[in-house]
Amino acid sequence: MFISCAIIDDEPLAISLLESYVNKTPFLELQGKYNSAILALPELNMNPVDLLFLDIQMPELSGMEFSRMVSDNTRIIFTTAFEQYALDSYKVNALDYLLKPISYADFLQSAQKALQWVEMLNSRQNLTVESGKKEPESIFIKTERKLVQINLSQILYIEGLKDYVKIYIEGQSSPVLSLMSMKVMEELLPTNRFVRVHRSFIVQPEKIKVIERNRIIFGKAYIPISDNYKDKFNEFLSRRSVNYE
Repeated sequence: MFISCAIIDDEPLAISLLESYVNKTPFLELQGKYNSAILALPELNMNPVDLLFLDIQMPELSGMEFSRMVSDNTRIIFTTAFEQYALDSYKVNALDYLLKPISYADFLQSAQKALQWVEMLNSRQNLTVESGKKEPESIFIKTERKLVQINLSQILYIEGLKDYVKIYIEGQSSPVLSLMSMKVMEELLPTNRFVRVHRSFIVQPEKIKVIERNRIIFGKAYIPISDNYKDKFNEFLSRRSVNYE
C-alpha cells in the first residue's frame, strides 16, 4: 500500500530533509514539494494527496489557513519550530504534528499513523461493502503487535493521549491501548453511534447513564464536555430527552 504525499515549507533545508525521509520510507510516495502554500493550492486542489507535511509559519498564507482549504480526504501532519502551535493543530483535526528539528524516528512514527489511518479506512469501507452497505459491528485495533477485534456495542468511551488512544470496554478493567490519533479513531467509528465531547474524549451515548455539571459519569470516571463540542452533544440530548435544558 502506498500513501501519496506532498511537502509544503518555505525553508529549502526543511524540504530537503523531509524529502529524504519520504524517500527512505517504503510506503510513502512523494507527489510534490512546494516552498509556498499559495503555489501549492491550485495543484493540490486538482491532484489531492493522501498526506500533507505542512509547515505552520509561512508568509502570505499560513499552514493553519491552508489546512482548511485542502480536500477533506487529505490528512495533515504539521511541521513547526514552535511547540505552542501543537494545540492549534488539534483544533483543525490534524493527524499529528512534528516539532523541528525533526528526527527520522519521529517522522516515521507520524507516517505510520497515516498508514494506519489509510488501512483502517480501507478496512471499514470493505466491511461496509461486504455487509450490504451496513455499518460494521466491530473494528480491529492494533495493540501490542497484534490485532484485536472489538465489538462496537461494548465500547463505553475512548480517551486520547498524544500518540495513543485508550478504548474503555464494558466488563474489562483495563482499556485497550493503541498507537493512533483521535482523528483516526473518530473517522473509524460510525458517526450515528459515537460523539466527540472533548478534544480527548469520544463517547458512545447509548452507554451514558448519568450527566452532571457538564460531565459524563462512567463509574468512577468523569468525562468533561468542552465548549467546542457542547452544541453538537446538546443537540443529541435534545432529541432523546424530556425537558432537557
